[in-house]
Amino acid sequence: MSLFSGLSRPLKAAGLALIGVAVIAAVIGGVSALTGGESNNTAASSPAPPPSTPSDAVPPTSGPASPPSSSGPPSSPTPPSSASPSSGAPTSGQPGQPGQGQPQPGQPGGDQQASNKWVTLRVYNNSLIKGLAERAAEDFRKAGWTVSDVSNYPDGVIPETTAYFRPGTDEEAAARQLAREFGMRAEPRFPGIERSAAGVIVIVTNNYHSPGKS
Repeated sequence: MSLFSGLSRPLKAAGLALIGVAVIAAVIGGVSALTGGESNNTAASSPAPPPSTPSDAVPPTSGPASPPSSSGPPSSPTPPSSASPSSGAPTSGQPGQPGQGQPQPGQPGGDQQASNKWVTLRVYNNSLIKGLAERAAEDFRKAGWTVSDVSNYPDGVIPETTAYFRPGTDEEAAARQLAREFGMRAEPRFPGIERSAAGVIVIVTNNYHSPGKS
């Protein structure tokens, strides 16, 4: 005997409908359970993404610091302007100034002339004029020269009055100065007197004249 025996036809239809609805609901619930389980399994089985490392990060791009722009090369310091000499400073060569009266090149100055006179003179007579060497020596002393010896020179004839010196010594400058002052010659010593004592050797002859006398 079936479940729906004894029921009227309308009730049978309603029961069948309820059974169908229940079956459908059961099917839907089973499908939903299966789908949810698969979703959970998928979520559980899929690996988590690896944490980002510093290498993954893109570093900020930054170029080298550009030097400050300059409109041109650095300006060099301006040298201090040289101060012009004051109007009160002495100027060489002006009248009344220290530069006036200086000797020209090639001309002996007053100080140089005085310094040469410390060199001693030795005066010798080579003439027949008696006392000529003494007279010449007195003229030299009056002019500021120092005469250390007065005598005769009998060892030959000297052509004219001459002041003899040893080259390369102070005698040379002194002999040349004496020659300019008294109008005589100045020459290096010759072999007969080259070993004589130090000093300018002045050999006077007949042509010697005292200053101011003819």
